[in-house]
Amino acid sequence: MSLDASVLRADFPIFSRWDGARPLAYLDNAATTHKPVAVLEAERSYYECSNANVHRSVHTLGERATELYEFARERVAGFLGATDPAEVVFVRNTTEGVNLVAQAYGGPHLGRGDEVVVSVLNHHSNLVPWQQLVACTGATLRVLPLTPGLALDMDAAAQTIGPRTRIVTLTHKSNVTGTIVDAAAIAKMAHRHGAAVILDAAQSVPHLPVDVGALECDFLTFSAHKMCGPMGIGVLWGRRALLDDMPPYMTGGEMVREVTLEGATWNDVPWKFEAGTPNVAGAVGLARAIDYVTTVGLDRIADHERALSVAARTSLDAFDDVETFCPAGGPNGIVSFRLADIHPHDVATVLDQCGVAVRAGHHCAQPLHAALGVRATVRASFYLYNDHDDVARLLDALHEARRFFRRGHDSERPAMPASARARGRVWH
Repeated sequence: MSLDASVLRADFPIFSRWDGARPLAYLDNAATTHKPVAVLEAERSYYECSNANVHRSVHTLGERATELYEFARERVAGFLGATDPAEVVFVRNTTEGVNLVAQAYGGPHLGRGDEVVVSVLNHHSNLVPWQQLVACTGATLRVLPLTPGLALDMDAAAQTIGPRTRIVTLTHKSNVTGTIVDAAAIAKMAHRHGAAVILDAAQSVPHLPVDVGALECDFLTFSAHKMCGPMGIGVLWGRRALLDDMPPYMTGGEMVREVTLEGATWNDVPWKFEAGTPNVAGAVGLARAIDYVTTVGLDRIADHERALSVAARTSLDAFDDVETFCPAGGPNGIVSFRLADIHPHDVATVLDQCGVAVRAGHHCAQPLHAALGVRATVRASFYLYNDHDDVARLLDALHEARRFFRRGHDSERPAMPASARARGRVWH
């Protein structure tokens, strides 16, 4: 059954409260998504009815808050297909999840001569931590390239992943091209050599069914705010045996079992990795967001986004001055593109004047843009509340941008919109 985005959009207050001159076509979902009433009310209800610190109190509010927090952990585990809720560690976001694994797992397991395998698709959050780690340990960073069709080069992966490989850490779905990596096949290659597999699932978990067992990964991390949930809460899932062996990432309160003036012993997982007061309201909101997207249906969401992105890409390719960057198999909810001779920031500024919100820049993926042969792109990313009217709005706004920047003589730039000047935009 197809998804009715107009009905779902009514669940999101921002679309009715948007104060722009034109209706909002929000196409920046790869950066963050909007929040439905159910999630907003869940967070508000927690603060109004159950607010207390968790795990440390025997009073009623403390017990109620703890129940909500640990229920959220169970809800996340079930959502990911994990059998043990203790494998779910709450973090602030995907970035913290990757850094936790890099320091607490990567640090003890890497030495001179060892190799960490990444991909040119990787977001900076899943690249820079490993660059820093190999510099400290004497290990080597190996990079998997793309095929001409913008898929991960699996032949190169088979040649690169070998006896020296200790860690393979990849983006599951690219935030620029929408390329989806065959993570299970990569995991089989890695596990033959005893290497651990880490997946940045920030762009996959919100948009398509994800099962950690089927993927055969060892760690997976994602952010709630990209899935109708709150900002400031994310998840690291890891295999229990690996988490048990890892040292803490941060130390302080909550993550200890016993402390003396001479030293300390650590709490069990997952609390060993959750130092200090956690984001309880965020966990509550995340659980409700999972309920929301599960009710809609992740298969339906994936099909809906794919249809919209295919329509957008097909129309954009009809422009003789637009270049799109999508995998050969077709776009998966994301379409990045360039309009010839016009900087993506300037295109996005004019689109904003038309009520169309897109992302412009390198999207925290500069090596990928270098591989594509461009410095920056405009990115339209779709979600469950978008529809074909939003695609039409994008195309109409792009026509407006072309007229704006190309009217008059080639030697004369038109005046930049006032909002762009206010934001400090400059011509590139």
